[in-house]
Amino acid sequence: MEPAFRASMNWVHTWAGVVLGSLLFAIFWTGTLSVFDREIDRWMMPELRLALPRDPPTLDVLRPSIADAGRARSSFVAIILPSERQPVFRLAWRDRSGLVVRYLDPATGATLPDSGTRAASGFIYPFHYMLHVRGWDIGVWIVGLASMAMLLLCVSGVVVHRKFFADFFTFRADRQPRRAILDLHNVAGVLALPFHIAITLSGLIFFYSIYFQSSWRMFYPDRRTFVTEEIGDFSRPRLNKPGELGSLDAMVSEARSRWGGELPRAVVVRLPGDAAAYVQVSRPFEDRVSLSGDLIYFDGTTGASLHQRTEMQPVAAIQRFIVGFHLIRFRHWSLRWLYFGLGLAGCVTIATGYLFWLESRRKRFMRYGLSGFRFVEGMTVGSVSGIVIATLVFFIANRLLPMDATWLGQDRSALEIWAFLLAWLASFGHAWSRPAQAWREQCRAIGVLAIAAVGLNWITTGDHLGRSLVHSHLWPVGGTDVLLLLGAAVAIVTASRLSKNRRDAVQ
Repeated sequence: MEPAFRASMNWVHTWAGVVLGSLLFAIFWTGTLSVFDREIDRWMMPELRLALPRDPPTLDVLRPSIADAGRARSSFVAIILPSERQPVFRLAWRDRSGLVVRYLDPATGATLPDSGTRAASGFIYPFHYMLHVRGWDIGVWIVGLASMAMLLLCVSGVVVHRKFFADFFTFRADRQPRRAILDLHNVAGVLALPFHIAITLSGLIFFYSIYFQSSWRMFYPDRRTFVTEEIGDFSRPRLNKPGELGSLDAMVSEARSRWGGELPRAVVVRLPGDAAAYVQVSRPFEDRVSLSGDLIYFDGTTGASLHQRTEMQPVAAIQRFIVGFHLIRFRHWSLRWLYFGLGLAGCVTIATGYLFWLESRRKRFMRYGLSGFRFVEGMTVGSVSGIVIATLVFFIANRLLPMDATWLGQDRSALEIWAFLLAWLASFGHAWSRPAQAWREQCRAIGVLAIAAVGLNWITTGDHLGRSLVHSHLWPVGGTDVLLLLGAAVAIVTASRLSKNRRDAVQ
């Protein structure tokens, strides 16, 4: 019974990985980059490279932007206050054209120039959970399917590897490529196994209201009522009468007095421009994992306190803790780097799983001329090195495209995304057309593109490494450049090793 069960788990582990490995690598890669999405934003949006002011910023300078949202009949204006990772005001609201995002200098209140990019927080992070497929939550459902497969891969991997702990301490780099690849797969997989399970499960719980809609549809007439009762939100209807917004600074001051002087994380003006407008002030959760921070609601006109949420329903509180674990909104740089490293370990696990499947079947498949092998090999190259190339092309397009660039009705931010998607698609075509050289050539391309991105950042902004590593407010830019150069070095060394191995094989 046991050998048969292990064999069945081995079959599941193998084919779930082969079928969904490409999708899983894309999810893990973009999720890993999203750990530092705000830092990448500052690399891609030079307008945000400001020093965080020492004094608390005043929110009343935002009144003109809030008035613009009111005239657009938006139901909200979300204001993210300046922080260490994003030292500017970020305002967002919706009008008929879609989401409007505006950044303001916290020192002067001046609106910063439009950067013309969605950057990491607007493209890479959403791609992580919806794959840039927005209609009917299809992208979220696809990611959910891949997440279930990832959990199955984790469990089946434990069953398949009988020497579970021994595998963690075994890496024979001097052995045959297939053996070394399997050892690396085992080491990376075992090292990050608890993280992989926890981060995947927390991602599913994040979107439980989409995946398990019956859990709330049985008891609530609509999603808004569910959120209001379970999470403790406050709402009231629009009066359709003009109203004047009171002092946001006074409301924030009242909230700070209740929270022991803590500066709020965010302020949301609901129903701006209407007499029924109200203001939601959110307590920061940088010192905790859970996202269940306190909320205080004020009347938008008088500033009177309307409602305060200090506790959530138990199930909602647990869900918000798990979501907080996934999103890492807390302030802890060591843990943030740990998340980044474990995310890369997930990418290595998926990539080496693909490579082991290919190397263990290469001779047999080539002997019989089976075309499926070439297809999977091309998928592997395009999925692994291809998405890295696409990301670098995304960065380079950000530095090269003029601010007013448009083409076929697409604005600059859309052109950056098209550059990403087309480069990724081209990497698959290259891998299928040149299978013998694909890995080597794409690794070289990664090295060249990464170095080019660093150089273009220097040329277009003047923030070279010598400057960005000296000024603390430019450390995110310098850190991004350093990681790009390290990635370039790894890619070039890998390409060199692949070339050497090919020459040795020919001789």
